[in-house]
Amino acid sequence: MTEIATPGQLRMSYLRWALVTVPAVVLLGSLSGLLSNSGYGNRWFASLDLPAITPPGWVFATVWPALYICLGLSLAMVLHARGAKGRGMALLLFFVQLIANFAWSPLFFGAHEVTKAFYLIVFILLMTIATAFAFAPIRKAAAWLLVPYMIWLSFAAILNFQIDQRNPDAEALVPHAASTQI
Repeated sequence: MTEIATPGQLRMSYLRWALVTVPAVVLLGSLSGLLSNSGYGNRWFASLDLPAITPPGWVFATVWPALYICLGLSLAMVLHARGAKGRGMALLLFFVQLIANFAWSPLFFGAHEVTKAFYLIVFILLMTIATAFAFAPIRKAAAWLLVPYMIWLSFAAILNFQIDQRNPDAEALVPHAASTQI
């Protein structure tokens, strides 16, 4: 036998990675939002002066899981590419942006730090662009799977910026959950 692995074995290896990465990214992303009380059910968020471009809640509930699935699939492709040149740096960039992504909801919805959340989302976008460029030589499809995420991050950054502009005193609107007294 001259082959190291058959095409079927290679597909199964990728699927095994995807069976771990996709649920992990979706679960961690969902937990980040859930634990920070993100969304329209948040009293503080409901008290903000929101711009007209703010989508209804169902849009966020639909878009984020789809984006997290794309992220998980993209990650699985690069993890599957053992021995690829630049793989280590590409994975480092991916995990930096992912951790920053998971930190955004607690910063925005939990700590009510709208301005800092804006700077964080710009950082996430820049890191995702760098990740896409790092993924492209390894697996072009992995880089392309990041494009919808980058588009959404761009929109979310604009939305975050407009919320910051319309609510200069956002941090003081409703007390933080940790400082509320019973």
